[in-house]
Amino acid sequence: MAPGLHSDVALDALFVPFDTGDLRFPADGRVLFLRARDGFRARELRRPGWVMQQSFRPFADALERSGFDVVADAPDEVFPLVLVLPTRQREETRALFARALRQVAPGGIVVASVPNAEGARTAESDLTALAGGVTQISKHKCRVFWTRPGAIVDDALMQAWLALDEPVRIAGDRFVSRRGLFAWDRIDVASALLAEVLPSDLSGTVADLGAGFGYLSCEVLDRCAAVTDIDLYEAEARALQPARMNVEAAVARHDRPVRFDVLWRDVTAGLDRRYHAIVSNPPFHQGRADQPELGRAFIERAADALVHGGVLWMVANRHLPYESTLAARFVQVRTVIERDGFKVIEARGVR
Repeated sequence: MAPGLHSDVALDALFVPFDTGDLRFPADGRVLFLRARDGFRARELRRPGWVMQQSFRPFADALERSGFDVVADAPDEVFPLVLVLPTRQREETRALFARALRQVAPGGIVVASVPNAEGARTAESDLTALAGGVTQISKHKCRVFWTRPGAIVDDALMQAWLALDEPVRIAGDRFVSRRGLFAWDRIDVASALLAEVLPSDLSGTVADLGAGFGYLSCEVLDRCAAVTDIDLYEAEARALQPARMNVEAAVARHDRPVRFDVLWRDVTAGLDRRYHAIVSNPPFHQGRADQPELGRAFIERAADALVHGGVLWMVANRHLPYESTLAARFVQVRTVIERDGFKVIEARGVR
């Protein structure tokens, strides 16, 4: 369960203008909610005609458990009201605002809510620049701001910001990535360390947990000639297209058949099948707080999915306390290397 679902200040603040009467929901009930999250007020206020867009699988799953219909990518149509919960990455948020303005109907409005401590002033100024002005209130240590009916949108700026969501090439054109993904513009130091010490004798079926844009999977394919099958598990749907493109390119580099799939999944909910080897650079935080239970859940699900004799290779921040979880699930656990604040661990013999 992602944090904030029971006390989500940005979500609560988003609906304040509707509670005060400053804004009203459209008569036809049609609302597009970009980066929607589950919460009491959302459940209380929802009407038929709401489209909930959420590309992060744990949040999407929480919405579905509450009875919402959820899409990873919203339909290309217009709505009289577009609600937005921006992200912390500025360029990703600019693309989100541009998309919201593109999908709001003539005379409609876009409403956004951002915690003060997470760039509310910056986000408000960006939407102001795009829409020619906004109305703003403050509540729950957040800013809620919305466009004016009939806003004159800066079309050139909107097109430029829409382009910020397109796949981009990084690392000397070797990989395709997308703004807002983890370490989107570089090879993550921890993943690179894992790739450096990865053995070349991995074989058979492999899973990459928390695959991002697919760097580790590509390294496995480049280094391990006996791998015949690889599945990439990734919670953020925006990563799936770049990951698929990168793995397709890696497969094309080698003259051998390799089956692969890119899966939009919350790893903590379990894996789809059994594997001979699993590689992972698991997430360890949500927001600003370390949450080692995420990494522990990845370890548990990896152990559940490995065949007898299978192996887990993972990398983690050196201070994270994963050893007890690993020891409880594996017979052999060894730290292969420690460097630059990270540790690479090999675990064999599932208990």
